[in-house]
Amino acid sequence: MTIDPTTVNASEFQAYLQSAVAPRPIAFASTVDKDGKVNLSPFSYFNVFSSNPPILVFSPSRRVRDNTTKHTLENVHDVKEVVINIIDFSLVEQMSLASTEYDKGVNEFTKAGLTEVKSLKVAPPRVKEAPVSFECLVKEIISLGDQGGAGNLIICEVVLAHIDDAILDQNGLVDPFKFEAVARMGGNWYCRVTKESLFEIPKPIRNKGIGVDQLPDVVKNSMVLTGNNLGRLGNIEKLPSDEDVWEYGNRPEIVEIKVRFQNDKESLLFNLHTHAKSLLESGNIEDAWKVLLQ
Repeated sequence: MTIDPTTVNASEFQAYLQSAVAPRPIAFASTVDKDGKVNLSPFSYFNVFSSNPPILVFSPSRRVRDNTTKHTLENVHDVKEVVINIIDFSLVEQMSLASTEYDKGVNEFTKAGLTEVKSLKVAPPRVKEAPVSFECLVKEIISLGDQGGAGNLIICEVVLAHIDDAILDQNGLVDPFKFEAVARMGGNWYCRVTKESLFEIPKPIRNKGIGVDQLPDVVKNSMVLTGNNLGRLGNIEKLPSDEDVWEYGNRPEIVEIKVRFQNDKESLLFNLHTHAKSLLESGNIEDAWKVLLQ
């Protein structure tokens, strides 16, 4: 399916965007108006854009149905300060409740059963129950349009961060196994970070991988290895030596495969690649290569 956004209505294309660009982190933003009245609202058009200076950006869009603006946007025009609270799974229902379109002046902290904590550098309070809160100054507000669905980029500089010690590891960093983060999907759907959903990929920062284009054709055209497998294989700086490959080929499990399928090249490759795939997916890239080069 191919969609031209000018040929469908804004709400329909919004649904495609929010379903496909996911998961999205959630900014639970607390602001105050010129009279000091507090507002608390979640926004999933949100992310970190710089670390020095520390910049967060979120976007309260104009409502598609009637082109009205949200109280958060009005507040940051009046008082250019915001606290961006980061929620975890334990707060997701209260966060959702706070997204209710209450009348201006209604305090969503009270409606959602959350606790205000006085900030140290900005006027809006932070959410006591949030595992992380960033006190921010609003540096710039960029309107992206005047029609329903148009975003308003609120560019915020973090001036103070509050992080619950309970989600830190022994090195003082946020531990993903202790921080049960949630994110927004499309429609009414969210996702939740759990131990089972976490995985690591070695970053090619200090090494320069050979790339998929440099893989031997027999590997690149494998009927067993996936694109992910090829990407991991291409992240090695150099192939193992012929001596290392020969030595590895004397292992019992490799000898067994070679002997069993010595007269069937297709089955031999299939079984070697299957064995290499299991090594690769357990994180053993060097041995996987030694198998593939037999």
